[in-house]
Amino acid sequence: MLNDVIFGQYYPAKSFAHKADPRIKLLALIAYIVALFIANNFYSLVLGLIVLIITVIASRVPIGSVLRSVKAIIILLVFTAVLNLFFHGGDNLLWQWGIIKIYREGVIFTIFFILRLFFLVMGSALLTLTTTPVELTDGIESLLTPLKWIRFPVHELALIMSIALRFIPTLIDETNRIISAQKARGADFESGNIFKRIKAIVPILIPLLISAFRRAEELGDAMDARCYSGSKNRTKYKKLKFGWRDIIVTLLFAGLIAGVVLLNIYANTIFPEIYEYIRLS
Repeated sequence: MLNDVIFGQYYPAKSFAHKADPRIKLLALIAYIVALFIANNFYSLVLGLIVLIITVIASRVPIGSVLRSVKAIIILLVFTAVLNLFFHGGDNLLWQWGIIKIYREGVIFTIFFILRLFFLVMGSALLTLTTTPVELTDGIESLLTPLKWIRFPVHELALIMSIALRFIPTLIDETNRIISAQKARGADFESGNIFKRIKAIVPILIPLLISAFRRAEELGDAMDARCYSGSKNRTKYKKLKFGWRDIIVTLLFAGLIAGVVLLNIYANTIFPEIYEYIRLS
């Protein structure tokens, strides 16, 4: 399961998405998340899926790598689906067993919620797969530049966020090594009930924390050895510039927002029988 976590990993390729400005990609992700959350019908979600497919094609990232990001949260998806299915009310009762009731509205809402979360995770994974940590740092710092007027440590915040993303795959590799070492000594992480498995994970946490602190100290020493002094008097080797790709990305996601808003308003006029059947409560 840990190998399925791809957040923070970068997939090198020469593609349209890789060459786009990181600031535009960050804003595009925000626009995509907003579009998913304001969507209130399945037509809007289909539009979000179309934009996601276009983005995957433009990134040249294998679809399997993108889908792996969803596998990492499959337990969360199942848990939230069960909660919404059993506790979402409605008018059309489909099944009942004691106090447990499942309504048609609850089924539709659960499907809608899972699809929304599914698209959101894949869209977020594409950002880290097509953008290096350095580009993310520069993009976040550039977008937050107005906060420097109130003496907000923009550069330091951007650096912390990019380092956190960069260290996710590093810590995952370290965890896998610790688990392999523990298995070689006879540890069992797969048998028993859920409580025994959780208890078996406890011996992994201490060496993992020690390793994380050691890596953080080594990183701090390396930055001090290179005379790193924060954002004070710093220059950039590569300056961010907007190009024609960024205009296309902006138009694509602006069209997504506009399309979702229009579908929210006029979806009932498009195949009204289908809309009435899948209408959310």
